[in-house]
Amino acid sequence: MALYPLFAAGALLPLLTAYPIAAAQDGTAQAGSVDIVTITPDLQARMTVPVHIGVDNAQTGSKQSGPYRFMIDTGAERTILSRDLARQLGLASAGQALLVGVAGTQEVDLVEVEEINLGRRSFYGLTAPLLDGRWIGADGIIGLDSLQDQRVLLDFDKKVMAIGDARQLGGNSGFEITVQARRRSGQLIMTNAMVDGVRTDIIIDTGSDTPLQKAVARRHAQEQTSLISVTGQTIAADVGLARTLVLGGLTMSNTPLVFADAPPFKTLKLDKRPAMLLGMDQLRLFRRVAIDFSSRSILFDMPRGLPMQFGMN
Repeated sequence: MALYPLFAAGALLPLLTAYPIAAAQDGTAQAGSVDIVTITPDLQARMTVPVHIGVDNAQTGSKQSGPYRFMIDTGAERTILSRDLARQLGLASAGQALLVGVAGTQEVDLVEVEEINLGRRSFYGLTAPLLDGRWIGADGIIGLDSLQDQRVLLDFDKKVMAIGDARQLGGNSGFEITVQARRRSGQLIMTNAMVDGVRTDIIIDTGSDTPLQKAVARRHAQEQTSLISVTGQTIAADVGLARTLVLGGLTMSNTPLVFADAPPFKTLKLDKRPAMLLGMDQLRLFRRVAIDFSSRSILFDMPRGLPMQFGMN
């Protein structure tokens, strides 16, 4: 099975960091059992899920509005709403903040979100940046502030996503590869990956369809393109190919990459050596991927038949 690049001009790269962080930004989660949500691919093959938002509606007396289509983005620090949705719900302003996106920084408006419901899980007291819905490609983004201390299980065979703790989700059973990571600004960063023999930091970014690597590491650039961030900003990038990408005991061959000097690399202090974002284009090659924020680990379930671009060390 060959790898086909999905990074034509206009690919969306939503890795986002917003400052300042509001005091209530951790998003207190209501305790609950495993929550399973059917995932729907959008035009960029990322994942969207139905989300309800808790609001006071004087006319209907309802405290639930939705469902709305939100993208799950493990590369975004904050949960984000589209401007149109915030206007529709009449959410209160919470000031402004500087948002750092893949293509640059931008001052954005903030709103107070009383409650967000993903399946049976509720998250309270969020302060969410607003972006233009046409660039998000959805009504909003579920970010790390709503996923901390959880395991996010992406089951591509069944087209479902499950959220819960590791024990509730079956532990590590069935996963051939477990890669330990360190945490920085809520992100899980794999530090022992190798790209063409060069040690590289890797962030799993479910909001991106394109593997993005720091421009300093470009060694096989073949052509140029431009990328569009969910902020609407663009960034010039080079297109290339990595002969080998090694994660733990797994080797992936002929992995398409895009190279750019994206601001989040510096924000996350990943600008001193090669670093990259691993997007949905590569994650979908696996049967399952579990991103465990509690144990700081990423687990991979190998595809059936072990296609040719995979090899076990």
